[in-house]
Amino acid sequence: MGAPVVVSVDEAVTRILALRSLPVETVLLDGPSGAGKSTLADALASAWAGAVGLVRMDDIYPGWGGLSAASGHVHDSLLEPRRRGVEARWRRHDWGTGQSAEWHRVPGDHSLILEGCGALSRRNASLATIRIWLDADDEVRKQRALARDQGGFDAHWDGWQHQFGVFLAQEAPVDAADLVLRMP
Repeated sequence: MGAPVVVSVDEAVTRILALRSLPVETVLLDGPSGAGKSTLADALASAWAGAVGLVRMDDIYPGWGGLSAASGHVHDSLLEPRRRGVEARWRRHDWGTGQSAEWHRVPGDHSLILEGCGALSRRNASLATIRIWLDADDEVRKQRALARDQGGFDAHWDGWQHQFGVFLAQEAPVDAADLVLRMP
């Protein structure tokens, strides 16, 4: 894969929508913390023609050390059932209590955008129709992520970055991407 294409959010949405070829798509949007995944996912969902669901990995991670577990959960409970045409669902993690919370169903006749760190694992990539990797400058990402969470992420940044680095080494998500984008 060549160098990432630097794009605005609007241009990224246009490029992603141009990849659509099926009535019901499964989009995986991955990249490091603070790259702009949530912003892009919101814009993409707003521009999507037809029914689309948006699932955020942030709602699934079982705590700050749960990137790998969440990636496995969405494979087993959400993406694989979708492929088989049976009920797909995901379970929310309650960050306040630190416990698993309610299950959410995802209609099979809706497109799906799954965004977050760990979405684009090797196993998950094979179940998607559109795979996007989004990145940004490291300093910009860190500033965005820490500002967004108003201090809640500060103590966890280094640990999260380490586990994300392990994910990158094991899963090579950039290699699986159909489109590699970089936000300014």
